[in-house]
Amino acid sequence: MSERRALITGISGQDGSYLCELLLEKDYEVHGTTRSLDGPTIQRFASLVGEDVKSRVHLHQLTDMDKQHVHSLVQEIQPSEVYHLAGQSHVGRSFAEPFETVQSNVVSSLAILDACRELNRSHTVRIYQACSSEMFGAPLSFPQDEQTPFHPRSPYGCSKVCAYHLAVNYREAYDLYTSNGILFNHESPRRPETYVTRKITMGVARIMHGLQDKLVLGSLDVGRDWGFAKEYVDAMWRMLQQDVPSDYVIASNRWNTLATFLAAAFEPAGLDWNDYVTTDPAFVRPAEVGRLQGDYSKAESDLGWSPQTQLPELAKLMVQHDFEMIAAQR
Repeated sequence: MSERRALITGISGQDGSYLCELLLEKDYEVHGTTRSLDGPTIQRFASLVGEDVKSRVHLHQLTDMDKQHVHSLVQEIQPSEVYHLAGQSHVGRSFAEPFETVQSNVVSSLAILDACRELNRSHTVRIYQACSSEMFGAPLSFPQDEQTPFHPRSPYGCSKVCAYHLAVNYREAYDLYTSNGILFNHESPRRPETYVTRKITMGVARIMHGLQDKLVLGSLDVGRDWGFAKEYVDAMWRMLQQDVPSDYVIASNRWNTLATFLAAAFEPAGLDWNDYVTTDPAFVRPAEVGRLQGDYSKAESDLGWSPQTQLPELAKLMVQHDFEMIAAQR
């Protein structure tokens, strides 16, 4: 590919902001979509990456990810790489908003794929489709790899399975370069507080500052394969640099309980998490996933990628960030 021009849908989120910085470091011309060019979402993006980085990005308002709007934007930008990260990414919310979740994650993916199919007739384009470990849901084998059957346990997981198969279909039917990234849970200080890991680290930071007494969570009998988001976006980029498109599991191959994450998060404060954490059934999902633990062997072999940050270090860096952020605001 002669011209390094990338389009990132959902650029203002955790993954989009880290990917934006990575691509700018590699001298890409970076374009990104956001629902508003002057609302709270783009303000949050500026706060994450800084005004200097924001000023180097070509931002486009894309309120509706429908066929017409997406086709027009892709034709206007003529990207060589498209990273489709936009969508409804909160598993818990998908139970309350199943129709919106499917609309957001499936229709938008189809619009991107079809727009790139049209563009690919005259301009080579490669597409990264954001998928999720939630597609495995209740797996029968451990750890999960690219051959593990899907058994989603949420509307979110179901929507990602559909998006995955759409990407495979466009690859096989139209010879379109599409790669699915099956990313297991990846966290960072850029996670919104609606996600349990950031809720925990912000809670610990507030407790350390004397601003909060208790941390209320849902079920404690859960676990995940957690990694560092900044490292996972590097895997996204590596996928689109391969000669042949394929699908990859990106994970740490370590399953940790929520109690392990809590212990690591409370450790910098010198506190026992059992003294501060309570539960509320209102935060429990209608259906929980099984032991999601990813095997990244294929990514290591093909992409030269492996995780560098393990859970204890990740939890501590998030707590440190949140503690310093609150201190600066006081």
